[in-house]
Amino acid sequence: MDDFVRNKLAEWGLSEWVEKFKDEQIDAESLRVLDDREIDNLIPKAGPRVKFKKNLKLLKEEENSNRETVNSVQCEQEHEEAADVVQVLPSTSDTGKRKSDLQSDASRLQSPAKRQCQSMPGFEESIILSDVKSIMTFVHARLNDQDKLSAFLKKKISDLETDKRELVGVFGKTGAGKSSLINAIIEEKNLLPSGSINACTSVMIKLEANTRSTKYEAEIEFITKEEWKDELWSFCQFLDNNEDQDKKDDDYRDAVEKLTALYGEEWKEKSSENLMENKYFKEIPEFLQSRRKILRCESANELSAKCVKYTRSDSKQGEGNEGKKWFWPLVKCVTVRVPNKSLLQHVTLVDLPGNGDCNKSRDQMWKGIVGDCSTVWIVTDINRAACEKEAWEILESVSSLIGNGGECQQIHFICTKSDLLDDSDDLSRAHIHDRIVMRNLQAKDGVRKEFNKRSKINKHFTDGSFKVFTVSSREFLKGKHLSPEETEIPKLQGFLQELNDCHSEIVNYVSGAYGILALIQGANSRGVDDKKGEVCSELERHMILQLANINKEMEETITAFEKCLNDGVEKSKRSYGEKLKNFLYHGKKGGAFHRVLKCVVENGGVHKPKNKTLINLNMMLASCLTDSIDEEFRKTFPNDSECGAFNGVIKSFSLNTDSLIEKYKNTELQLRFLKTEEEKIKAKLNRMIREQKKKVYSSLTETIENIMEEGYKKAAEFSGKDTLYNMRETIKNHVHSKKDMFEQAKNTMLEKLRSLRRDILEILETTMKESFELSFKTDGSSLPDVSTELDMVKKRYDELPGTPDDEVSLTGVADQVVTAEAWTQTGLTRGSAV
Repeated sequence: MDDFVRNKLAEWGLSEWVEKFKDEQIDAESLRVLDDREIDNLIPKAGPRVKFKKNLKLLKEEENSNRETVNSVQCEQEHEEAADVVQVLPSTSDTGKRKSDLQSDASRLQSPAKRQCQSMPGFEESIILSDVKSIMTFVHARLNDQDKLSAFLKKKISDLETDKRELVGVFGKTGAGKSSLINAIIEEKNLLPSGSINACTSVMIKLEANTRSTKYEAEIEFITKEEWKDELWSFCQFLDNNEDQDKKDDDYRDAVEKLTALYGEEWKEKSSENLMENKYFKEIPEFLQSRRKILRCESANELSAKCVKYTRSDSKQGEGNEGKKWFWPLVKCVTVRVPNKSLLQHVTLVDLPGNGDCNKSRDQMWKGIVGDCSTVWIVTDINRAACEKEAWEILESVSSLIGNGGECQQIHFICTKSDLLDDSDDLSRAHIHDRIVMRNLQAKDGVRKEFNKRSKINKHFTDGSFKVFTVSSREFLKGKHLSPEETEIPKLQGFLQELNDCHSEIVNYVSGAYGILALIQGANSRGVDDKKGEVCSELERHMILQLANINKEMEETITAFEKCLNDGVEKSKRSYGEKLKNFLYHGKKGGAFHRVLKCVVENGGVHKPKNKTLINLNMMLASCLTDSIDEEFRKTFPNDSECGAFNGVIKSFSLNTDSLIEKYKNTELQLRFLKTEEEKIKAKLNRMIREQKKKVYSSLTETIENIMEEGYKKAAEFSGKDTLYNMRETIKNHVHSKKDMFEQAKNTMLEKLRSLRRDILEILETTMKESFELSFKTDGSSLPDVSTELDMVKKRYDELPGTPDDEVSLTGVADQVVTAEAWTQTGLTRGSAV
């Protein structure tokens, strides 16, 4: 069963039959040819069966209509093709024509079917993908498991499936309008609760499309019972030891707020052991059973009402809520799935707390998600947006995690409530409109200027990756003073739509399938044996040269990093004493700093005070090391997907298969496969490098943290008189005794870089050698004939926008009207035409 069938059943309100269709292995191809008897067996109940037959009939009619449209357009335009070519050939006066004009001309040289597909993206592409998946499922079933080549091919077919999701992280302080913004963008007015002065979102909330059902769903993941037990003990110890503490202290209020949310006032009279009794969790048995809780509702409003106790803290519960339990202190993450939201098909919006969390598992999840975000939104009120302290502090605190330590390509600074003006009662509608537009321009200019002043952020992001939006959710919904475009909500929707565009995934699947079928058919071909050894030798020679080039570039990179790190070690040794002194003694006296330092040493050098800047002693000690490599790191591992790692040397890796195809015509099918394998392995390496570079970058701070752990534990043991003095002295003495930790951190990072280099070279060499071996040195006589399937996939491949039209098909039949001379005269290559 494939996603096409699952999605169709959900769309038709027949999700309860998904498992039955899955058991019977109904895929897109078999779905379309089901007869009445088979449908009766699949859906024995009359009501759903009638609904299914009606929708299946409509689906067939719709697809037939679209295919007829494509064929009709092709027939009508085919006879004009030669004339089109003549019309686009430039005259001698066209020598000054711009590149964009030539590209426009080139697009007219595409096959009519491809032009028609480009006018119907999405729907037509999904049909192509579904058809190709059905073909590959059929081919997979025909391959046996008796020989090495068949097993290799079956694995390659299975590996075609990918499900890449883009993460967009949304940060913003309470009251900034995050929930309203997200509701407006996905056009679900009542999904995320907003508007309460006293309430704020307290847990991570992921928003995705529900592709399995037409219902609104929430999947609630809890922390473990053991984690809550540890957290509960810490709260009780903290409150017992600080009975005289200022009730306005953030840490005190945070502890009281969590305990009161879950236990009401009972926690004041109970021990931490008593508070772990099962009776307090009887409404959420999933927590006790370490399971996820699933909520399903018919409407966004209903789901929002049910979710609020798991996602929102409310310092004033309001009349009628006395005794109501709030379970958000136990929640790790909530995933909300919204039906019929194509905008979120391959995109996940994540509403994030700004500083991470004191709970270790929540904090690890927070770090992981933030580091995986390809885009980050910073949401703040437009009033004083440029100098809004908390918004910039959030961005600065995560800049290294999303920049060199992550994969963020764009930062969007979103100024909300742009429609709100002071003293607007006496103004005309036109005057209000003009003032809003002017204020928006001024806000954008002010925010950009402030961004350029923030050196901590600029180390990781250039001006080109920073964009400012001024939005109004209310005006987008009501349109009193601004047009929808002026609210800039459509701009953000358009951005998400671009991210969501899974076209590259479709092209990757179809081109991969094309290559696999080419290898199967090539292995069955005769007349290749006399050239196999010669082709293999040339391929291996190309690969040795390419691997040597990659190795040389990576060695030079590692040498550059070593030089930077040596400088960072020397600076760290000279400056750590002063940094430590500033942290431990910077005007801090008495109980206030005692509590802060106690939290720092009890939590491995990190303290996350609520609504305040993160304190991280490990990052402070490692700062000279990270500062020394930031520029080189951003150049070596750019987050921009257009640039390749290690100065693009892996991106440019090539076995020169195109020229070999010209030289060895009889091996074209095998070489086609190797070309697709080459692209797949480069994509795989890029994904691996993107993940590994995060670990390389974070290794500096993590090494410092590991070495400091012993000192933190000793400092945390002190209590009673002179605790502050003893903690300070213990930390200071530990750092002095471990000052070689900067050298250790350097060596750890260099070893990780060398390990990455070895992995890259090994994966490239072993993968391509295996492909050579199985393409040219393995008997393929037992493989099925897939010439029909190859032609079908080749046709589908050519119909996709973004794939080149080949002059000659793989079966040797010319499928283009345009002559080689015409292409030469236009000065265009086939690749530039799409």
